[in-house]
Amino acid sequence: MATPDHLFNLRNNFYLGAYQAAINSSDVSNLSEEDALERDTLVHRCYIALGQLQFVISEIHDDAPTPLQAVKLLALYFSSPDTKDSAISSLKEWLADPAIGNNPTLRLVAGLVFLHENDFNEALKHTNAGGTMELHALNVQIFIKMHRSDYAERQLRIMQQIDEDHTLTQLANAWLDLAVGGSKIQEAYLIFQDMSERYQSTSLLLNGKAVCCMHMGNFDEAETLLVEALNKDARDPETLANLVVCCLHLGKPSNKSFSQLKLSHADHVLVKRVTSAEESFDRALQTFSS
Repeated sequence: MATPDHLFNLRNNFYLGAYQAAINSSDVSNLSEEDALERDTLVHRCYIALGQLQFVISEIHDDAPTPLQAVKLLALYFSSPDTKDSAISSLKEWLADPAIGNNPTLRLVAGLVFLHENDFNEALKHTNAGGTMELHALNVQIFIKMHRSDYAERQLRIMQQIDEDHTLTQLANAWLDLAVGGSKIQEAYLIFQDMSERYQSTSLLLNGKAVCCMHMGNFDEAETLLVEALNKDARDPETLANLVVCCLHLGKPSNKSFSQLKLSHADHVLVKRVTSAEESFDRALQTFSS
């Protein structure tokens, strides 16, 4: 008889971006020591996703197990530009330690950090061996960022062989369909829609559907979905960025959404691209006026 998965709801809510719901479902009794550690690790990652970085940093002590220490490093990395370099330095030091370097959570955090740094090769150095569904799903994301959908598909096949119905397998399938484009966009939309109906309509799933709609030219529907996502989380960077793009296509003002994005997520790729374009325009203007 299979052992019941006491952490299924917590894990699943985390994957779907329902972070508060995940935290609310974390009060599970009679957990093994291993499950209790996984629960604490996931809960603190939820707090990071909700922007409560200092809470995570203060809650996790220096004598905590490696997975929690890795999560604390992730919080330190995102907390301030002043702590970013020291967090990366500590991360590299721990990864080089034979005693803990192969810990799946530490490798996952390394993948997330180096993906954020756009250092794809360094990220893959630590994630490519897989070992958990999250590591395989992260590999799919990294390969998509590298425009290598062929490698992403190989990772997806591995996930499907392990568990075709797993939430991360379904999400990875939708991400890959979006990256491939064409007729696959509709398939991605159906995956996001199915998951919304099966579980709950989170900001992550609404953004997924909205991006599909934009690819298919349905910008009015995309705007409706993004406004719904914004009502769930007014600070979500992907919602704000997608809303900017959507409004531009609809000929509507996008200044408010862009200002919010710039204020709360100055390092977002859209903010960097717009800022770079503005600087290039100003330089060109100075050339002509001089």
